[in-house]
Amino acid sequence: MPLRPPFVMMFVIVASAWMLACQQANNTNAQTTTMTAGTTSGQSVWLGLVGDTADVQGTTQSATVLMGGSTDVDEAMRWMLSRAGGGDVVIIRASGGNGYNDYLFTLGAKVNSVETLLINSRELANNPAIERRVRNAEMLFIAGGDQANYVNYWRNTRLHEALNYLANVKKIPIGGTSAGCAVLGRLYFSALQGTVRSEEALANPFDARVTLGRNDFLMMPYLANTITDTHYDNPERLGRHVAFMARIVKDTALGAPVQGIGVEERTAVAINAEGKATVFGSGRAFFLWQNGAQTMPEVIQAGMPLTWNNNGQAVRSYVVSGSSQGNGTFDLTNWSLPQSGGTTGFVSAVNGALKGQ
Repeated sequence: MPLRPPFVMMFVIVASAWMLACQQANNTNAQTTTMTAGTTSGQSVWLGLVGDTADVQGTTQSATVLMGGSTDVDEAMRWMLSRAGGGDVVIIRASGGNGYNDYLFTLGAKVNSVETLLINSRELANNPAIERRVRNAEMLFIAGGDQANYVNYWRNTRLHEALNYLANVKKIPIGGTSAGCAVLGRLYFSALQGTVRSEEALANPFDARVTLGRNDFLMMPYLANTITDTHYDNPERLGRHVAFMARIVKDTALGAPVQGIGVEERTAVAINAEGKATVFGSGRAFFLWQNGAQTMPEVIQAGMPLTWNNNGQAVRSYVVSGSSQGNGTFDLTNWSLPQSGGTTGFVSAVNGALKGQ
């Protein structure tokens, strides 16, 4: 079984700003290793590893988990871990600590190790050692934070390439919560000008804060033409999600209906290798899709409230309540009805007011 290079060699000197140190400690069940690598911001890059430092290559299963934020959904995390083939789990983030290390390592599905990387600059996202570390993962999870940082720091870097390699070549389970979920759709709200509330986006879909990325970041399986949103119930975000979709319809010739997946807090959508989604947790997931590629917004222009009505049927919706065992089946290869385990409806906007489910 090949060993990873020593950690002090993994994080090479980037200009003169890098300082390396390594500490190791053992207990009876697992090895915990910590490293400090100084960055231009003075923060630690490597936030520790729990488990075995040996690199293993398990047989993984492609999967995606979209988590809505707040308390993590244990059952969805176990579902991901079970598809990691007993390998190595990597958490990436641009702020925060290493709380996922012990949590995931002791959750019940055995893996070789869990480690956290704090990647808070483009310099770090382009570091070859960090890229190798990510490419060696058998499961990857993007923590919460600010998706504007993920776009600014990670897009068009070596890390960006590594993430798409994991999703589409190595085919490992990948998930994210809150901001980490927000960037998993091939269409995404980048928040580069800050967040925007539903009433603001509906009142003016061209508000400067409505910043949208399109097919230029993560290429996750089954999420083409799809924009995700999180914390759906805190505050209510269905309205802004519809406004985002309307802007994409207006601005982009996708050649197919625009789709959305919105996830409430303490809830997760788990998508398997065949594109079938089920919902874990205590809240709901919303599957939204443009009701026909020709269903265009009636009024969408700068400074004016959105009207996207189509006789009250502009956007189809399918809402699935989560459970501890996973509820419902929504086929992301076929955004049409019938599906199972949820309720059907329509959503529209009239003069900036949301109508429907």
